Amino acid sequence: MTALTPTTKRRLEIQGFTEVDRVVLEETAPWLGFPYGLCAALAAVGVILASPVILLGLTFFSAWGAASPVHPFDYIYNYGIRHATGTGPFPKRGAPGRFACGLGTVWLVATAGAFYTGMMLTGYILGALLVMVALLVSTTHFCIPSLTYRSIFGFPPKTGDDEGMTCKTGLLCNR
Repeated sequence: MTALTPTTKRRLEIQGFTEVDRVVLEETAPWLGFPYGLCAALAAVGVILASPVILLGLTFFSAWGAASPVHPFDYIYNYGIRHATGTGPFPKRGAPGRFACGLGTVWLVATAGAFYTGMMLTGYILGALLVMVALLVSTTHFCIPSLTYRSIFGFPPKTGDDEGMTCKTGLLCNR
């Protein structure tokens, strides 16, 4: 188990993991980006192929992630990967993470629609941006849609182990 930095912890809190024990977060944090990474990979295939079918198929999973505190790709980790790694199950996802999936659903529909209607450049631009946002959260836990949600509905209070951070949100701070 690796130590959870204050920056990573704050980014996970912004995603909605506020009521999760620190030990659980330390154990699962390296894997919490897996569902987003898988979405990014599948979206990248859909964008590279300019395939509305693949992109619309992916909306099923993103809509499920928006409607449920358990993303469908969490099950791959919970029933497979975690047994191989000896880690615990993922905590439930909060409203900011579900908001991100909802935004992803709309974004996928728009991208698929652009490809379907022959607006190829628009489709490639939308698709590339979608993949980059998903890769960002999967690799750094920096989730732009969750940050947007928190900007609208409020940020969680900082916890005691965030002491020593000098910036206001704790997003890009170093200890």
